[in-house]
Amino acid sequence: MYKRISHFYFISAVCFLNFQYPNTFYLSSMNRRKTVVYQVFPRLFGNTNTRNKPWGTMIENGVGKFNDFTENALQEIRSLGVTHIWYTGVLHHATITDYTKYGISYDHPDIVKGRAGSPYAVKDYYQVDPDLAVDPLKRMEEFEALIERTHSAGMKVLIDIVPNHVARKYEGLNNPQGTSDFGANDEKDFVYKKNNNFYYVVGQKFKVPEWRDGYLPLGGENIYDFGAYEEFPVKWTGNGSRLAKPDYSDWYETVRINYGIMPDGSKDFDELPEGFDKKTVAEHAEFWKGKELPDSWIKFKDIALFWLAKGVDGFRYDMAEMVPVEFWSYMNSSIKMKNPEAFLLAEVYNPDLYRPYIYLGKMDYLYDKVAFYDSIKHIVKGYGWTDHIPKVQEEMADIEHHMLHFLENHDEQRIACDDFAGFPENGKPAMVVSATISTSPTMIYFGQEVGEPANEKAGFGSPGRTSIFDYIGVPNHQRWLNNKKFDSGQLSKKEKELREFYRHLLNFTLQSSALMGAYQEIHYFNREHTENYNHRVFSFVRWSADEKLIVVSNFDKEEVHEFELKVPDTTIAEWGLEDGNYPLKDQLYNKITVNLKVENGRGNVVLIMEPLVSLILALENL
Repeated sequence: MYKRISHFYFISAVCFLNFQYPNTFYLSSMNRRKTVVYQVFPRLFGNTNTRNKPWGTMIENGVGKFNDFTENALQEIRSLGVTHIWYTGVLHHATITDYTKYGISYDHPDIVKGRAGSPYAVKDYYQVDPDLAVDPLKRMEEFEALIERTHSAGMKVLIDIVPNHVARKYEGLNNPQGTSDFGANDEKDFVYKKNNNFYYVVGQKFKVPEWRDGYLPLGGENIYDFGAYEEFPVKWTGNGSRLAKPDYSDWYETVRINYGIMPDGSKDFDELPEGFDKKTVAEHAEFWKGKELPDSWIKFKDIALFWLAKGVDGFRYDMAEMVPVEFWSYMNSSIKMKNPEAFLLAEVYNPDLYRPYIYLGKMDYLYDKVAFYDSIKHIVKGYGWTDHIPKVQEEMADIEHHMLHFLENHDEQRIACDDFAGFPENGKPAMVVSATISTSPTMIYFGQEVGEPANEKAGFGSPGRTSIFDYIGVPNHQRWLNNKKFDSGQLSKKEKELREFYRHLLNFTLQSSALMGAYQEIHYFNREHTENYNHRVFSFVRWSADEKLIVVSNFDKEEVHEFELKVPDTTIAEWGLEDGNYPLKDQLYNKITVNLKVENGRGNVVLIMEPLVSLILALENL
């Protein structure tokens, strides 16, 4: 059903897709530019406290607020070249912090990861997290003001929706009239019922995991006399565990949502007919009208529309592949009928599901992790070869626009940590390739632009990833924050230079028409024909009617590569160049101009590539 295009020219792929798949979001380079997403944790962004005590409380280690995203802060983020901000951890999630005076019940430490709690254990889908408000009683108003400030700064707002699971102790205190809580109407004497929101281990009580490998909740501190956590009957755990006593590696803090999938895997809802991968959003929305749908489908659709009405511009869906694609057809077509421009990004790791979740599930974008990110990370670490990149791009040619590129996010290691690149500069060639090789959006994670290494032991989890579970400071980011002046005042020279690199690169991607145009790899041609060009170098060309680019990156940390880059006759013909000399100016640093010599229909460029240097060479005087 899902035809792959083994073709290097993405303009051809775009034309094919616009004809075959009318729901896709390809637009010509005449009216579209790249998108840049900035993922940020409000809990961490404005925190100036540098204590960083393991398992520290909010008072001890500090916490950021919605109000820390001032007009000045947002303009500084926008100046990086950011078009969309993904505010992570906005929804009210389970936490150890005591908010009982605001009418919010305790969460038991045995079912909370970290002290601040996982943002993916949502406790109330119709409210924002009290940690993030100056006045917890007015937390929704403070978030609504942040949405307005973000829009005024010229950026769109994204938040998470976590459809696969909710906090083990879900408690909706802010449900709209007529909306019942998850599980409130469940028939709990059954493992499965179509309209139950949860699955149950009938007749059994919940038992806390057996902690091991030195892990204890809150580091072993007994902060409250809670007694044993009680849950009867036990709900299935978020990752699908059916044990009354989940393993400590399970998602024990969450419970699995029932979407009408029976315990044996059978579907208790209508499937999409053959050929619906080619149907429009409107046709998908029409298909679901009048159908008897599982209650959980309707609940999550209503949640999404609630946040759209608040001014949110789109969603990042956590672990979308664990939820049936038919639900996404219903959910996303409902959203797009309300807001056709809504930005819908999904976390999907199984390559076999990419095309179904795009064409049937109506996703705009998926993580390009298993193919692109994993490959380029291996190259940065030194044991991967750049020869693999063109193969990845060829495999993704028909869906490349839908595959969001990133080098960091909250689940992945920081580039600068010892287990990844060691130094942030070592990731610069990868960042150039990631941001320029396709028409897809680019995402960066706050602190990435100043080389944050995430060395702290915050509590739950391990160094190398900035903790999403605990109250913690983010040191490199805090130096940019500079006591909320947002002026890079405490950054080192190298950190300032790194941020400037990101600013130049991302802003270039926003204004470049070539990056929404055609692509051709010239790497294999140079591997075969160019002396001193090897698997630590990578090159490709991008072009539109009014812009022609040659991109070359040296991934070597120590070696200078000097060679005469070959531009194949196919490219020269596409660009309409006659024999002669053409100046090429670097667009990344604006310091280098070299000469493209075209002779007998083939191009040559003499390059001296210093370690970790990338060039984005634009043909001058078009």
